[in-house]
Parts: sequence; structure tokens; C-alpha cells
Amino acid sequence: MPGACLLCGSTDGVRRADGWHCRVCDWRVGDVPDTELPRPRVDVVYYIRWNERVKIGTTGNPKGRLSALWHHDLLAFERGGRKLERARHIQFADLREGGEWFTAHPRLLEHAADIAHGVDPWHTYARWVSEALCQ
Repeated sequence: MPGACLLCGSTDGVRRADGWHCRVCDWRVGDVPDTELPRPRVDVVYYIRWNERVKIGTTGNPKGRLSALWHHDLLAFERGGRKLERARHIQFADLREGGEWFTAHPRLLEHAADIAHGVDPWHTYARWVSEALCQ
């Protein structure tokens, strides 16, 4: 790829018929995000691990939110907002330790791994932002 992606910063690209695309977020090289417009809001449910606990929360600003939370690992992002977060809290209610924190039980960890599909959650988020900008 001729340079870093203007959207996510990755230097890993793939050549297609219409030019170079970022392999992470699929942004086409040469396209310039409109800096006068706000970034699109992409709501996510996040799964972060701290010791033997997992927090299931939601945000429209994952970088800001996760920078404010102590955690060891970002396990996954799942596209969705409060409704999906509530559904996950109900789904794992038997593991709740308090608030939005749950025991890091294999069932919950497997769920997060299934959502991540072995892909860095930040790469998944970058692709969602790219898709939202192209709509």
C-alpha cells in the first residue's frame, strides 16, 4: 500500500480493480474522510477482562471509554447499543458479580471469542466506522 490508511492508520493493504484498499478497514486509498463532518457514531457492546472478571458495557466512543477503564484485555466488540447490552446482561445473569461485571467463566469467554472471530476488535471497529462513512 502506498502509505498509511487515512482512516485507521494501518499500512497493510490489498490491491483491487479500483485501487488500493486498507486490509483492516477497507477504506480506499485516495479517498479523504471529510474532516468538517463528525465521525459517525458506531455503538458497540464491549467485553473487557480484568483479572478473573469481564465487564460487558456499551459506548459510542470506545477509545475514550476504554481509556478510562482499567482492564487487562479487550476481548471483543459487538455492534449494538443498550438493547444488546441488556440482552447480554440477561444472558449471563448467573455470572454477574455486580454492576456490569461478570465472572470470567469459560461460557462467557467463548462467547466473546466467537464474536471476535480471531480478529483484533479494533480492526473490526475500524471496518464498521469505514462502512458508516460510506453510507
